Parts: sequence; structure tokens; C-alpha cells
Amino acid sequence: MAIVIKRKYFNLILYTLGIIILGCILYFFVKPYIFNSQENKILDDGNQLASDSKSADNATDQNQINSNPVYTVDHIATPVQVKALYMSSWIAGVPTRREKIVKIADDTEINSIVIDIKDATGRVAFKTDDKLINEIGSTENRVKDMKSFIDDLHKKDIYVIGRISVFQDPYLAKVKPEWAITRKSDGKVWKDRKGLSFMDPAKPEVREYVVRIAKASYALGFDEINFDYIRYPSDGDLKNIDYHLKEGVKRADNIEFFFKNLSLDMKKETNIPISGDLFGLTTEVEPGDDMGIGQVWEKALPYFDFLCPMIYPSHYPAGQYGFANPAAHPKEVIDHALNGAINKTVMMNLPLSKIRPWLQDFDMGAKYTADMVRAQIDSSENNGIISWMFWDPKNVYTPSAFYND
Repeated sequence: MAIVIKRKYFNLILYTLGIIILGCILYFFVKPYIFNSQENKILDDGNQLASDSKSADNATDQNQINSNPVYTVDHIATPVQVKALYMSSWIAGVPTRREKIVKIADDTEINSIVIDIKDATGRVAFKTDDKLINEIGSTENRVKDMKSFIDDLHKKDIYVIGRISVFQDPYLAKVKPEWAITRKSDGKVWKDRKGLSFMDPAKPEVREYVVRIAKASYALGFDEINFDYIRYPSDGDLKNIDYHLKEGVKRADNIEFFFKNLSLDMKKETNIPISGDLFGLTTEVEPGDDMGIGQVWEKALPYFDFLCPMIYPSHYPAGQYGFANPAAHPKEVIDHALNGAINKTVMMNLPLSKIRPWLQDFDMGAKYTADMVRAQIDSSENNGIISWMFWDPKNVYTPSAFYND
């Protein structure tokens, strides 16, 4: 009996072992097909996702390249009367915000919009296919649909001006400190009271970089390029600046040289309209007085299609023109400032149509009402200056100040 039981268990053990061995054999031979098939499915799915993503990126890149053909877009001719509002790249990148400004242009006499290309941070607001810009790495791509946005503005017959902050550029100063203005004390990059750095106007590399940005922007669809901060610093520890001036060369000479060559570069391949922003007081200081920043009206006017003095009433000091608070007297301030610009321009035998002032639609020194905004326009036009642009750093404008279209 005991022997029978042992055989029974022995047979059961053999049977079980046989099943296990067979299972192991099957597992060994079939496993690669089962698991590799699943792994391959996972890998294929991952590769497909990567491929799809890469294709999407390539399509985006290709669209971006296609959206930046050199001088093949349809540009709007400069209006006889430019009536513009400024728009920061931050606002331009948010459709719901930018549409408020576009609506003002739809409903009123406003026919132009100034949009930041490169602001005082030094960052370029959209992608380009320019090699140098990409090497510098300054693109922040705040306005991902810049080309289609410009196309939409063109469909509304809105003239699009691109603004470039030229020498105030802390980003470029960090990437290329050898191109920047430095401190006398230690040779390091100089900074103003806001901690912002300036590039050296005499450096040809700086001009090339600016021109490359301008031309890439024109190729994208901008109708005109506006150059701001085309000057030396105006505040901070100015005594500690090493201007890197050559013997016998003044700051105004370097700035004029930049103006001249900038104009030549911008007009070389096609006649790109260009405008330049100057301090308001350049319209009335004595000839040759650069106010320490290198800007002289007479040295700038020949090289730009339009010169844009920033004659914001709030920016004039107390006592100017006999007013304790010039900001509260916009009409009178604009009259004085433009009379100076007109006299200097006439003396140079150049047309008054080259004068296009920046005016104020923001509260500083006084609460700016629609009447105060309108007073600046009326003053400009009564003086024969028919084009103008309005600035508000917050991009909140006063539609009732502008005539209905």
C-alpha cells in the first residue's frame, strides 16, 4: 500500500515537472514574440509621437521660414498722414488685449500701429530665420503669430511700424560684453540706475545686429522700422562711463556715424522706410548741443525718412516755458517744441513732412483727459505737422480723443 502511494505521488510529481518543463520551453521560445511585439508597439507609438512632434516642429519651422521670405510680402505705402498708437510686444502677443487697440484703429482716424520688435530688455519678440539673431539667442517669441497678425492689420489697411530699442540692450550686453559700454573703474559692463546696459554705438557689430533684426522684420511684413534709444545713456553714474572714444571724436560724431551707416545699410537692397526717435529737447537746444547723449537734430534729420521727437509734456522740467507743471499745458508745450523742430528743419532746407512727433496719452504730472490728448494733435496739425504717434506704456488709450473714421 505504501509503495502504491509512493508511485502515485511519484507519477504526479513527474507529470507536474513535465508541465513545468514544457511551460518553460514554450516561454523561452514564444516570449520574444510576445514581449518584443508589445515593446515594439510601445516604441513604435513613441517613435510616432516623436515623429509627429518633429514633423509639427518642422512644419512650424518651415512655415516660419516661408513666412520670412526676403522682401516678398506686400507692404503698405507710408500714409501721407501717419496717425499711430504704440503697442508693446506683450500686448501684441495676447489677441484679446491687442484687439482693443486694433478696434480704435477700426473706429477712428488712427491708421497706423507701432509694435515692439526689440524692446529695452533686448529680446526679439518673434522668431526669424536670421542666423546671427539665432546665434545671439535673443528671440523670446512673445508674439507667435506675428506674421498673421501683420497680415490681418494689412487687410484693414493699417500701416505697421516696428520699433527697435537700439543701444539700450541688457541681453546683448550680457552675451557680448565686448560690444557694450563699460565702466572706467573696473572695465566691466556699465549699467544705468535701472540696471540696464547700453551697447557701444561705435561698434560695427552692433550696427550689423540691429540691421539684421530690422531687415528680418521688414521681410516678415513690417512696413517701416522705427529706431529708439539711438543715443548714449542719460542717467546713472555717467562719470564712470568709458565711452571708448577715439582721439578727437565726440559722442555726437559716433552717433551721427551710426545714423549715416544705418541709413546706407537699410536703403542698400530696398528702400525700407525708417524713422528715428530723439529726445524732445533736441528740437530747441543750441545747434551742436548733444545734451551729453550724442543726439543732435541737425545730425540726425538727413538720415531718416521721419524724425520723431518725444515731446511728452510730462517730460519737461518744472519752469520750462514758464510753467510750474508743463504736463498740465499740453498745447503750449507742443507748440514750443514743434516750433523749434520746424525752425531747425527749415534752416536745413528739408521738408516738414519729415517731422513726426511722439505725443502723450498717459497720466504723468497730470490726469490726461480726451481734451488734453486732442490738444496735442490740434497743436501739431495747426503748426503744419500732420503726422503723429501716441505713447502709453500701459497701452490704454483714449478713443474719444480721436475723430471717428
